[in-house]
Amino acid sequence: MFGQAQFAAENRLVNEVLARVGTMIVSHRGVGYASLAENSALAVRAAVLSGSDMVELDVTSSRDGEFFGFHDGYELELLGFEKNLQTLTAGEVDKASHVWIDRPGRQARVERLLPLLESFRGSGVLLQLDRSWWRWPQLLRAAATLKMSDQLVMKCPAWEEAALERLREFPTKYPLIPICSSPDDVYRTVGDPQLNTVGVELITTTERSPWFCDSVIEEFHDLGVFSLVSTVTLTTGVPLFGGLDDELAVADSPDTAWGPIFELGIDAIQTDWPWLLRDYRELRRAMTKPLLDEDLATPDAGATGRS
Repeated sequence: MFGQAQFAAENRLVNEVLARVGTMIVSHRGVGYASLAENSALAVRAAVLSGSDMVELDVTSSRDGEFFGFHDGYELELLGFEKNLQTLTAGEVDKASHVWIDRPGRQARVERLLPLLESFRGSGVLLQLDRSWWRWPQLLRAAATLKMSDQLVMKCPAWEEAALERLREFPTKYPLIPICSSPDDVYRTVGDPQLNTVGVELITTTERSPWFCDSVIEEFHDLGVFSLVSTVTLTTGVPLFGGLDDELAVADSPDTAWGPIFELGIDAIQTDWPWLLRDYRELRRAMTKPLLDEDLATPDAGATGRS
């Protein structure tokens, strides 16, 4: 079981999912393809249908403090204007639409975050909130009204001490996944009685990193936290886990990109291609499934049709 015993209720769903699937699939912004907008309720549903066990959502806010599911900085690409959503009122954001997926007579709005999250309350879907830590504690207070402390997972860099302090002070102890670039980052948060650190996201630009040592991953297990890596191919070109990324999985093979991660014993992988990762996970399960006694039994003559 991952996480401290005192936070067992908040970590119940995370632990149930990990126990069931072995390696958790985390969908980056949901599945926002074709006519579906990323960071939307339909993108979450599509991600779950595509094999995701957890869905990562970006958080932004309007000038007047309303929270939305959107990665600010992509306004021109996705919405067709250059103004950052953080400079607009909630009413102005409500009028924005994803220009690249519009269909005649229908607009794809930027969704308000709280109704989006609430639509999955009690569904068993885990939702990881990214790019939100500088909006704590306002976001934490708003999220607490939903009573989804076992479904909402918070993420922030381990070096963002001001954000971590806000989380320590907040009474609802949401599961936390700090982003860590060194073992010291892990040790900074793991075991803190005021932080519900249930897992750690490991990032590195090179394979010459402690993260590529299975004994280090096992040490984190002994500390009571699971390990997560992201294989998302960033637009910046910066690798998040030593060059093992989604584009490599497509250009070469899933085994080339994700095989070494499974071999390390990593517990969760964040991807833009959850259905490919699901199929690869199932393939590995089939290849490692132990033979049953009946599989080893020699068929008799009648079973083979011989006389």
